[in-house]
Amino acid sequence: MQQIEGPIGVFDSGYGGLTILRKLQEQLPQYDFVYLGDNARSPYGSRSMRVVYQFTREAVERLFDLGCPLVILACNTASAKALRQIQQEDLPKLDGGSMRRRVLGIIRPTVECIDTLTGTKHVGILATEGTVSSESYVAEIHKLYPDVTVVQEACPLWVPIVETGESDSPGTDFFVRKHLERLLAQDEKIDTIILGCT
Repeated sequence: MQQIEGPIGVFDSGYGGLTILRKLQEQLPQYDFVYLGDNARSPYGSRSMRVVYQFTREAVERLFDLGCPLVILACNTASAKALRQIQQEDLPKLDGGSMRRRVLGIIRPTVECIDTLTGTKHVGILATEGTVSSESYVAEIHKLYPDVTVVQEACPLWVPIVETGESDSPGTDFFVRKHLERLLAQDEKIDTIILGCT
């Protein structure tokens, strides 16, 4: 990674991206970080592409205003629904053509290691409705590993459960088990599951 001047911005629609932030801090201790979690408008998973794009662009602009030359979208839904448009259409305007600012997502780096993890070449995705409907993980996996079979399961209640601090409650086990069973019922050969939601 090129040396950058200024903090690295990390954005998520809530608290989940803090897991990504911790890993970034471990890997890049020489950098400062600014974390922006949009708890006021979370969850993003059931929102339209237009709304997710608008919210994500606002977050990226805010992190740029705070001096972050690099913004990482730790939110899978924002990466799935907004990243490409921000990179292709907005970044040249927001950056003023200087090529010093960048916005990266979480989907591509997650997918890059899939081939080293799956022995059966059958992979499952557990994610928000927005991430699943975008087909972003499926498309990225097939670009890099066309021989991998991918099955998805939307888990719309997981984000609210985590964001409200209920992840340790007995009811959570029911929802996790339910979605895992649905996913595995679609393909018994799955040996690797991506949690496509922080």
